[in-house]
Amino acid sequence: MKSYLWKINEEKLKATNIHLYSNFIKKNYKINAVDDFNKIWRWSIENPQIFWKSIWEFTNVKGYVGKVLLKKSKTFFKNKFFPEAKLNYAENLLIKKTEDPAIIFKSENGYRTSFSWNDLNLQVMQVSEWLKFNNIKKGDRVAAYLPNIPETVIAYISTSVIGAIWSSCSPDFGTNGVIDRFSQINPKVLFIGDKYFYNGKKINILERLDKILEKVPSIRKVVVVPYPGTSIQKNFNIKVEKYNWSELFNNKNKKKITFTMLNFNDPLAILYSSGTTGKPKCICHGTGGVLLQHNKELQIHTDIRDNDRVFYFTTCGWMMWNWLVGALSSGATIMLFDGFPMYKKDDLLFDYIGEYNATLFGVSAKYIDALNNNKVVPKKKYDLSKLRTICSTGSPLSKEGFNYVYKNIKKDVHLASISGGTDIVSCFVLGNLFQPVYSGEIQNKGLGMDVDVFNENGKSIKNKKGELVCKKPFPSMPVKFWNDNGNKKYNSAYFKKYKNIWHHGDFAMITKNDGLIIFGRSDTTLNPGGVRLGTAEIYSVVEKFNEIQESIVIGQSWKNDIRVILFVVLNKKNSLSEKLKDKIKKAVKLNASPRHVPSKIISISEIPKTKNGKLVELAVKQTIEGETINNLEAIANPDSLKQFKNIIELNE
Repeated sequence: MKSYLWKINEEKLKATNIHLYSNFIKKNYKINAVDDFNKIWRWSIENPQIFWKSIWEFTNVKGYVGKVLLKKSKTFFKNKFFPEAKLNYAENLLIKKTEDPAIIFKSENGYRTSFSWNDLNLQVMQVSEWLKFNNIKKGDRVAAYLPNIPETVIAYISTSVIGAIWSSCSPDFGTNGVIDRFSQINPKVLFIGDKYFYNGKKINILERLDKILEKVPSIRKVVVVPYPGTSIQKNFNIKVEKYNWSELFNNKNKKKITFTMLNFNDPLAILYSSGTTGKPKCICHGTGGVLLQHNKELQIHTDIRDNDRVFYFTTCGWMMWNWLVGALSSGATIMLFDGFPMYKKDDLLFDYIGEYNATLFGVSAKYIDALNNNKVVPKKKYDLSKLRTICSTGSPLSKEGFNYVYKNIKKDVHLASISGGTDIVSCFVLGNLFQPVYSGEIQNKGLGMDVDVFNENGKSIKNKKGELVCKKPFPSMPVKFWNDNGNKKYNSAYFKKYKNIWHHGDFAMITKNDGLIIFGRSDTTLNPGGVRLGTAEIYSVVEKFNEIQESIVIGQSWKNDIRVILFVVLNKKNSLSEKLKDKIKKAVKLNASPRHVPSKIISISEIPKTKNGKLVELAVKQTIEGETINNLEAIANPDSLKQFKNIIELNE
C-alpha cells in the first residue's frame, strides 16, 4: 500500500515547467538531473551564481544580466548577486498587450470586475506618468493604505515603473499601526481607500487620514481610491494636495511606458516585520531578488504557466500579495478577493474558483481547518476541473488538513504546503512535481536555498525538532533595513544565534522523506492565522492602561493554529473585570489590528524576567505547552513560571 497521498502521473509531468527546466539545464549547463529534484537542488546550492543565472534565462527576465554573477563577501548578507545587472520590475510584469484578463476581482458582496492586459498597461502608464509629473523619482517612497483591489496592483506596478519604492498596509491595521510603519520611511505620496467591507460591515478608512497626515508630515499628496462598485464616500478637506483616483487618468497622449532601469539590488518595496520591542522593522527588498525568487517559485515549484489563473487569498499587507502580483510575470491572470472569506456561505472562495477556473488556489492552513471543522465538501458543488495546485501557508498544515483536501476538495491536485516569510518575501521550503505529497509534510527545500535544521549547538540534525536555517546567501535577502545604521537590526534579526548563518526563527524537522515539518515560531513572534505579528504593538497599547502594572503576551498552540494570550499584573485595588477585558480588546483592535486582539486575558501575580529585566515570553510559552526550558538559569524569578502551569482557561 502506498504511503503518500498524491503523485502526478507521467504523462502530465512531461507538460510541467519543472520537467522543462530539468531538460533546459541538461542542454545548457550539462546537468544530467532530468526529473530528479534532489540532484537539481544539490546543484543549485553548490553553484548558486550559475543556478540563478539559469532562472534568469529560463523565465525570460527582461534586462541586462551582466558578466559578474556574484560579488562575494565573507559576511552572509553582503554577498551581492548580479551586481552589473539592469532591469525594471514592472517591465517584467507587463509582458502582454491583449484583451485577455490580467486581473479579475470579486468582493465579498459579489461585485465583479476585470482588467485586460491592455487596460493594465494603459492605467499603469497613466499613473506612472502622474507620479513623474508630481516629481516622484527613483528612491522616493510611495505608501498605500488600500484593500486588496485592482487599483492597489496598478499603483504598485506604476511605482516600480519609475524606480520609486512601494510600501503598503492593509486597512485592517489601526491608525497607530500605520503611523508606526509609514513614519519611519517618509513617503511623499499616499494612496488611500475611502472604505472597505468585511463580513457585511462597511468600514470608513478616510476618518483615519487626518491623524496619519499629522504624524507622517512627509506625505504631500494624497490619492483617494473609491472601493470598486461604489463612489467616493464624501468630500472632505485636508492640508495637503488631494486627488481622486479618476483624476490620474487625464493624460491621453502618451502611448508607451518609459521604464526606469534599476540595479539588481535597488529597493523595490518595503515590508514590515514586528518584534517584541520598538516599532516594526522596515525591510527593504531588492528589485531583481524579488523577481527571480518569485519567477522560480511560481513557474518551477508551483508550475504557473501562460494563461493560468492564480488566486491567493491575501491582503496587501501580507507578503503573499507581492507573490501573487508576481504571477503576472508568468503571463498568468491574477484573481483578487476582498472581504470575509466565509461571508454568508462557508465555501464562498470555491464559488469564485469554480466561476473563473482558477488553476492555483492559495490560502492559509487556518482556512482549510475551518472548512474541515464545518464539514464543507467543495467537490460536490463546484467545477474544480482546472484546479491543479493548492498552496497552504502562514502556519503548519496538519495531517488532518492534508487528508481533508484530498478527500473533500479534489483527489487529483498538487497540495503544496509552503513556508518562508516577510523577511525574504518568498519561501524557504515549497512543493515540487517530481516527488509525492506525504501527509503533514512540506515536500522540499526551495531550489537555490541551502536550508537545514540545526540543534542548539549549530549542528545539522534530521528526524529531530530544531531551528530552521539557511547556510548560504540567496538573491531575495533584504537589501537592508531602513534607517539601520551599521546593519545592527539586520544582524540581530537573523545572525545573532548562529555566526554567519541565517536563523529564521521557526522550529522545523527534516523527515525521512527529505521533506520538512514546520512547527511554528521558535522566537516570540506571534503567528495567529498564519500572519506574523510582533508583541510590541500589543504592549504599546496595554501599557497605557492605568489599571495594569505589567503584561506579557505569548502565542499558544491551539487547534492547529496559534491564539494570542495576554497575561496582566494589575495595579492594587484593580480587578480584571469583563468590562476591563473588553476595553483592552477594543483598544488593541483600534490601535493595532483585529489580528492582534488577545483570545484570552488572564490575571497573574508576577511577570517572569531575565536577570537584566527582559520579559521571557518564550519560557512562558514553553511552560504552558509542557516543553523543557533550556536556559532556566537566566531567569531572575524562575518560581514565577509555576503560575502558568495547568491554567484552566487555556484549555477552553
